[in-house]
Amino acid sequence: MKKNLHPERVECTITCACGNSFKTLSNKKEHFVETCSKCSPAFTGKDTKVARTGRAEEFKKKYNLN
Repeated sequence: MKKNLHPERVECTITCACGNSFKTLSNKKEHFVETCSKCSPAFTGKDTKVARTGRAEEFKKKYNLN
């Protein structure tokens, strides 16, 4: 086996822009992310693209199509 092939894994603190943080293992001590499972629309169910209804009606109204 080759020695010193992989970087050393240390306990890492991941911090989100929303303020949420959690610990995991990584080769760095800290990571910063923009979205996490607590603030991402995909995880929270507040995704505006999925929740919207009446898109065809909005399009017709915008361009005066009847």
